[in-house]
Amino acid sequence: MTAPTKAGKRIGILTSGGDCAGLNAVIRAVVHRATGYGWQVLGIKEGTQGLLQRPVQYQTLDLGSVDGHMMRQGGTILGTTNRGDPFAYPMPDGTVKDRSDEIIGGYRELGLDALIGIGGDGSFAILHKLAQKGGFPMVGVPKTIDNDLGKTEVSVGYDTAVAVAVEALDRLQPTAASHHRVMVLEVMGRDAGHIALAAGIAGGADVILIPEIPYSIESVAAKIQDVRNTGRNFALVVVSEAVKTLEGTGVKKVLQGGEKRYGGIGDYIGEKIADATGAETRVTVLGHVQRGSMPSPRDRLIASAFGVHAVDLIADGKYDRMVAWSNRGVIDVPITEAIEHYSCVELDGALVKTARGLNISFGD
Repeated sequence: MTAPTKAGKRIGILTSGGDCAGLNAVIRAVVHRATGYGWQVLGIKEGTQGLLQRPVQYQTLDLGSVDGHMMRQGGTILGTTNRGDPFAYPMPDGTVKDRSDEIIGGYRELGLDALIGIGGDGSFAILHKLAQKGGFPMVGVPKTIDNDLGKTEVSVGYDTAVAVAVEALDRLQPTAASHHRVMVLEVMGRDAGHIALAAGIAGGADVILIPEIPYSIESVAAKIQDVRNTGRNFALVVVSEAVKTLEGTGVKKVLQGGEKRYGGIGDYIGEKIADATGAETRVTVLGHVQRGSMPSPRDRLIASAFGVHAVDLIADGKYDRMVAWSNRGVIDVPITEAIEHYSCVELDGALVKTARGLNISFGD
């Protein structure tokens, strides 16, 4: 890599959107690489919310604050937020206000030379727009347990989420066998079935339901009957939270403040299976357990490689880019391309073919 174009750079880093395992490993890698360049790193608290506060909420990050213990922690030491679009920020009186200039002002108040944002497609869309309006350099690091960001084969947090789901299946299998039950496991996956597909294969599921493949309860029931015919007294079903009902609607829960999030399709599927097969059925919803775990070795490796490359991009003066994993290595792509290219499960991809080859049913 070429030498920094400016000695003594000061770069900011923030995490935005939902938390996941591996975020702290990215932060650690950024601090180590930046320190090697002789730069200072400022960690911005609570995503863009920290830049809205006055005084700006941040902490100086040095090698003493990013030790190996911190890398092993789930979540993010900086805090994060997935609410409050700064271009249409919800105000107490129910109105919305454009507060983007305040965030840009916070960036300038810190005297930053560049910003590293760790986020998903929604966060990148906002950060890209802020960087364009404010005229400041920005580099993105992809993180999402859903693994649905375009132009990268994997994002930070995905591997750990799959590992947690597989562990859940490993634990559900003995109790399912003990009680002759059908166990339904609902996993996260905003609009893509990557977690359900990967965990279902690795965890020995009999049925995997994902939003990309239409299903029928008749097909699911037929698969469970086939399992019974082999002499096995239990079955495992994995369902992605974004799977729709037979009527074509998503199952969502209303959270405090009126926000709606996916949740509940597992109970729906469980009831339908029980009615169609007469089997004793139990449902487990993993939810945020998939986000908060200690990061897997692979997530730590990917996060570390991403963090180092993000700093190197700043050193080379390459901005408005997102680091990505491709063909066993780190590359970088325009952020706009990553946002535009949504990555759902490929119906003719290797994992779908693998599942079908293992006689796993998709309910189709």
